[in-house]
This record gives sequence, structure tokens and C-alpha cells, in this order.
Amino acid sequence: MAPEWTPEREVPVELALALVRRQFPGLEARAAVELGSGWDNVAWLVDGRWVFRFPRRSIAVPWIESETRLLPRLAPHLPLPVPVPVHAGVPDDDYPWPFAGYELLPGTCADAAPLDDAARARLAAPLGEFLRALHGVPAELGAEAQLTGDTIGRGDLPKRRAQARTRLDECEQRGLLDDAGPWRAQLDALPDDWTARGNHVVHGDLYARHLLVDDAGAPCGVIDWGDAHLGEPAFDLAIVFGLLPPAAWDDFLAAYGPLDRTTWLMARFKALHFSAAVLLFADSEGDGAMETVARRGLAN
Repeated sequence: MAPEWTPEREVPVELALALVRRQFPGLEARAAVELGSGWDNVAWLVDGRWVFRFPRRSIAVPWIESETRLLPRLAPHLPLPVPVPVHAGVPDDDYPWPFAGYELLPGTCADAAPLDDAARARLAAPLGEFLRALHGVPAELGAEAQLTGDTIGRGDLPKRRAQARTRLDECEQRGLLDDAGPWRAQLDALPDDWTARGNHVVHGDLYARHLLVDDAGAPCGVIDWGDAHLGEPAFDLAIVFGLLPPAAWDDFLAAYGPLDRTTWLMARFKALHFSAAVLLFADSEGDGAMETVARRGLAN
């Protein structure tokens, strides 16, 4: 069976440049460099200034449309920069889906930056402040941007717990984990009666690759908002386990605000679920940086 991240449509450089030239004649679009290719989108840096994101799977189409509506409204409420769409591409004969262009935010993705434990610890307070601001944004702003709720069952605990078990099994079968027993025990300990909230604006896919840092290691942007929705804040908090050393967790909580035990537990579950998936992805794609992110998320 094909992996979950298998693209339905590739967007090579020739196609990306052709689409940009046809639809945005004011841009020269002389050259493009691939910035990254994830589960849902591929990003091309055009002429060193413009980031164009193209869906690779149909599931991502409404998300890029939602992101285009949300980010101009959300940006003024946040303490870190976010990409604001400037160019809205539309389907044409060569490509069936909408796409979007943003001015490049400076910085390096945190998974690729040379951050030691001390540098990662220094991210705790600003990351807590950022998520406090994001989760404090009025739900009405999300409604104005036509954000949906959790339409793909991120908060469906029985479904996601079973999925996590399947992924842990596969990690063992591939030899990526020697013994997944401790993580299975964490899954067994989750509260069966938990219900996800649906009234907070959340990023929905926040981890080290979507946090930008500058040359000094300070956070300078948050990217890739395609999964933003009205949902459960605990799932954004999973980045704590995948990025910050445990000694810095108190600094994060001091900046974010108090959390009840269940929210913290569900953030840990999200980190486990996500990290098992990313470990499989990293193994298949030969992505060493993502393997590091996955193993850190499983270790904490």
C-alpha cells in the first residue's frame, strides 16, 4: 500500500514557473528553488523572494484556501511573523487546484538549525507567548475567515489511538524502534471519556519544521498554516515535547499559562502520535532532520 504522503500530483519546477508566469505577469519568475515538500504541499522559492505553495493532494485544497483567508486577519494578533498571502493562484489547464504566493520570511526551520539544548531551551518562553496569543484569538476571527472545525478527526481519540498503535507496530517491524511497549502503555493510559474542544484558533500542524529561527537561534516566524482550524489547543502544545528539552518546560508554561493535567496528557499523546508517523516518513524519505524531530518527540 502506498504511504499516506504519496502525492496525487507532482509540481516540478517547470510547471511551477509556468503557472507563476502565466497568472502573475508582473513577476519575472526566472528561477525557482524547492524549499520543501511535505505530505500535502510543495513549496518553491521564486526569484529568491516569493514562496509559492502548491497542493500535492486534493485533501489540501480547501486548506490552502482557508489559509489565504485566515492569515491576513491573524497576523496582527501574533507576536511572531507569519506568511501573508499576496498572490492567489487559480486552477488552469495544467494544474487543477488553487495555489498561493507569499513573500519569503527570513529564517531557518528549527529542525535544520544548529540548536543545542541551551538554544532550544531559550525558545521556550517566546514559544509559550506565541501560543498563548494564538489560542487567545477570538473564535469570531476564525469564523470571519471561514475556518472549519476538526473535519478530519484529529480529536477522535479512538481513531487516533488505534492509528498510533498501527504506526508503532510498523516502526518496530522496520527496526526503527526496538520495543514500543512503553508508548503502547501511554496509549492505554489515556482517558476514554476525553472530548476535544472546538472553539480555539489553532495552527494544527505545529512542530520544529514550521518554526523559523534567526542566526542567533531566536524564533522569527511560524509557517505552513494549512491545517489551521477551530479546534483543540492541546495538539499545538505537542511541539513542547518535540522541540524543547524537559528542563525548559516550566519556562514554556510560565509564558503560556497554567494547564490542567488532561490537556498536558493529550499534548503528550499528540506528540507520540505525530512522532511515530514522522519517524516512518523520515525513514522512507531519508530525511535525517525529521528523524531527529521524531525521536526527540518519542523520547520526552
